[in-house]
Amino acid sequence: MNLKQRLFSQKTEHRYHFEDEQLMLGVTQTLKEWVPANREIVIVCIGTDRSTGDSLGPLIGTLLEESHLQRIHVYGTLNEPVHAVNLNEKLELIQKRYHRPYIIGIDACLGKLSSVGNIILGQGPVKPGAAVKKQLPDVGEIHLTGVVNVSGFMEYFVLQNTRLNIVMQMAKKMAKALQTFDEDMGKAEISKTIPTDPLTTKRKRWLPIKE
Repeated sequence: MNLKQRLFSQKTEHRYHFEDEQLMLGVTQTLKEWVPANREIVIVCIGTDRSTGDSLGPLIGTLLEESHLQRIHVYGTLNEPVHAVNLNEKLELIQKRYHRPYIIGIDACLGKLSSVGNIILGQGPVKPGAAVKKQLPDVGEIHLTGVVNVSGFMEYFVLQNTRLNIVMQMAKKMAKALQTFDEDMGKAEISKTIPTDPLTTKRKRWLPIKE
């Protein structure tokens, strides 16, 4: 690993605009570096479909559910959202159902005008309800959030009046990155299980060159 790669892996947060061409590669590569291979991965998509801005999480959960992930478990969809009322219950269920689950927390957030449209992958938990001053438990060992609108004034009103188009575009990109990560994990597992025939390898290596 060269110096540039070492510096990249040491970063605790990565930000991409949802239209950034480097988004997919950046998010999937960072997930492969951060997420341990020996733990069950659970994604908790937080939010509600009763507010356009806060629907980012359930939209992502629904897209992931429809993509039939093979190695990642998903909680929080449009049909069964994870929100302030049932968050504690869902977290307790996850801890009982899985052994040492590695949780990725997903949620919408508010930020500066210049940050709207940014997707943030960072180490540490997501803090749901922070934008609207709610006291809720932290979720996840890493977080994936999307800045859907501007913070600082009447946050409830801002979330409810966020354009669905930008939320949907961000949800598609975030879900696609997670789906790609799931597929890459599957390819890695397959490559480990395919036996290598030393004799075949040797034959290929010493195949004579035809004049």
